[in-house]
Amino acid sequence: MARTKDSKQAPPQRTNNGSAANLGFERELWRAADALRSNMDAAEYKHVVLGLIFLKYISDAFEEHHAKLEADRRKGADPEDPDEYRAENIFWVPPGARWAHLSKMAKQPTIGKVVDDAMVAIERDNPSLKGVLPKEYARPGLDKARLGQLIDLIGNIGLGDKDNRSKDILGRVYEYFLSQFASAEGKKGGQFYTPRCIVRLLVEMLAPYKGRVFDPCCGSGGMFVSSEKFVEAHGGRIGDISIYGQESNHTTWRLCKMNLAIRGIDARIAHGDSFHNDQHPDLKADYILANPPFNDSDWRGDLLREDKRWKFGVPPTGNANFAWVQHFIHHLAPMGLAGFVLANGSMSSNQSGEGEIRKNTIEADLVDCMVALPGQLFYSTQIPVCLWFIARDKKNGRFRDRRGQTLFIDARRLGTMIDRVHRELTDDDIRRIAYTYHAWRGDKPSRDRKGAGLPTYADVPGFCASATLDDIRKHGHVLTPGRYVGAAEVEDDGEPFEEKMTRLTAELARQTKEAARLDKVIAANLKELGFGA
Repeated sequence: MARTKDSKQAPPQRTNNGSAANLGFERELWRAADALRSNMDAAEYKHVVLGLIFLKYISDAFEEHHAKLEADRRKGADPEDPDEYRAENIFWVPPGARWAHLSKMAKQPTIGKVVDDAMVAIERDNPSLKGVLPKEYARPGLDKARLGQLIDLIGNIGLGDKDNRSKDILGRVYEYFLSQFASAEGKKGGQFYTPRCIVRLLVEMLAPYKGRVFDPCCGSGGMFVSSEKFVEAHGGRIGDISIYGQESNHTTWRLCKMNLAIRGIDARIAHGDSFHNDQHPDLKADYILANPPFNDSDWRGDLLREDKRWKFGVPPTGNANFAWVQHFIHHLAPMGLAGFVLANGSMSSNQSGEGEIRKNTIEADLVDCMVALPGQLFYSTQIPVCLWFIARDKKNGRFRDRRGQTLFIDARRLGTMIDRVHRELTDDDIRRIAYTYHAWRGDKPSRDRKGAGLPTYADVPGFCASATLDDIRKHGHVLTPGRYVGAAEVEDDGEPFEEKMTRLTAELARQTKEAARLDKVIAANLKELGFGA
């Protein structure tokens, strides 16, 4: 929510999973940034704004560790030794690039060159950022007074300290800006930040303990960050997973590179179009986690009609949903698992051959689980979505033999509204869905971080159901969970039927009598006002 000039910044609204969907300052930040844009094209200008946000993120993490080293000087710590920061996977920020220096120079006419020099210095001292940071702040067309105002505004926002990193504040600011830039460019919001709760759910369900993790439309890298957090939380070793990704949008690729580098995550992230310029052509991943652009009609599918990836049917040129599904399957290892987000239409659409591709995928016994999600989870789109889980081999020794079976979970009633328009899945929601899947597929006995074992799987009317291939055939190969889980059971309140009907009938009579009385009162009031019959 925007605030007035004299009001204090509203704190983020938080839920029990530690995120903050309503930051309180994003709209004001956007207004200031958009005012700074002047005559610049939005597609070009977003590099300018996001570059400053990145720089603030880096500087916050640096300053936090700098203060800690300063306090430990007597113990031999040196706050000006770059190795002290690199040892903690924190970027070394040279004096001329620190946010305090930028803030000091914000009102100077040379501020554009100061920022460019800061970006050059950071890339020089941190090779992993080479070619990532924008250096276009000294350009004549950029209003330096407004640039200084933007620096002042961003300076009031905590982005890179430990607390804000844990809530992925940078990702949420970036998400809001992406949606606004998409609107300014007159495009559909095809690219947006995946809500943290959805990322966590995907990771918790797939449980990527060891192997190659791949996201061919990786955005800002949230899937990778969450995967490493999962490994750490379950006592594994970070080195047990290898990360591969690709992102077509250059600005988003920059964010991903920085997002992973800030966290010390070693990854092979390529820039390019996954359909037309697959940078990992020979990769067979153990896990694929992805949130591809929904219903993408501009994927130039007409150029790929004979592509080897289309094993289950040629996807329509007007919608890339099933091109993504087959791209994921193509990159799965023989015992690989994939979990990804798609628009709800993918579960039932029969347009342009999509139904046939879905049917062929089902008949190949690849669909392991389907999850229908509640609405209003995304920050910048209201398109209802679902989760697909693909298993290359349902009899692979890791889990029980579940050939010919698919789990359906209807989670549309889960989640908590955290403001008027946004919903989030809580920790309990995520745990319930993930544990249901783990119990159904037969995960080997394990203990979660709180010491609770997996429950025994059983169908729950209205929530989950295990269906056979024949069941799915009877429904015309439609994968909407609501068709399989049925209606939730209504609890018996213990009141005998005769007594309940007597009570309800008496209550209806009282309400009917009261309604008649109110009608008379209203009629009398209207007559008194000159509008009566």
